[in-house]
Amino acid sequence: MLKLLRTSYLPQHLNIVLLITRIAVGSFMLTHGIPKLMKFFSTGDITFGDPLGVGTIPSLMMAIFAEVLCSIFVILGLGTRIAVIPLIITMLVAVLLVHANDPFGKKELGLMYLTIYMFLIVLGSGKYSLDEWLLRRQRRDDAEILEKTS
Repeated sequence: MLKLLRTSYLPQHLNIVLLITRIAVGSFMLTHGIPKLMKFFSTGDITFGDPLGVGTIPSLMMAIFAEVLCSIFVILGLGTRIAVIPLIITMLVAVLLVHANDPFGKKELGLMYLTIYMFLIVLGSGKYSLDEWLLRRQRRDDAEILEKTS
């Protein structure tokens, strides 16, 4: 029972939680982004909000970029801290502009995504990610170069 009350954690547990969080939040956001991508490639008229005043098509394209491409990067753990920046901006626009006059219940999902993205920008992608794999590969390559020059 006392184990459940501890405030410390094991690093391997954090890395597993980061992996699960990245896969879950990225997959969940894809369910919002893929319909927008399908709307973009549809043959009919495109109706989409323009909360930033840049035009309907650019607004839709920015949402697709964040919700589809950046979500895939988050799932893979590739440039995670950079990939969540457009997602954070998208959630801020959704909460503060698109749903500004709506009740809290309409803002809640955007705020939950925003909270998770803030968590990921602070902690990064974790050990089980392409970021970590590329970093280890770079360190190995650097070590080999140092060995050859010494």
